[in-house]
Amino acid sequence: MSYQTGEDLLEDARTRITEIAPAHVAGIRERAGKVTCLDVREPNEWNLGRIPGAVFLPRGLLESKIEELLPRDSQVIVYCARGNRSALAADTLRQMGYDNVASMSGGFAQWVMEGREVES
Repeated sequence: MSYQTGEDLLEDARTRITEIAPAHVAGIRERAGKVTCLDVREPNEWNLGRIPGAVFLPRGLLESKIEELLPRDSQVIVYCARGNRSALAADTLRQMGYDNVASMSGGFAQWVMEGREVES
């Protein structure tokens, strides 16, 4: 029996999702008022800073809590620290019927490195 590695699962998810760079995310936030940035990091990461106005839902709670937070027709940009958990989360949301979902490549680390606005 052949098993997939974590990297295999991540690469597989990336074939089914849209990934967008932080600069594109910033542009969408400026133009489209009704976009939700969904932070799927852990509480200690969230407490260090976040994209202003982001919604917090740790990756481990995604499947059980997302329907309470966001309707399926929401425009959602998922992010984590570096872009891996968010890719898996975006794939999960796609499977759950959220059609307008993207993962932010490079994650919050890239957002900060580009000097974008941070809320603490």
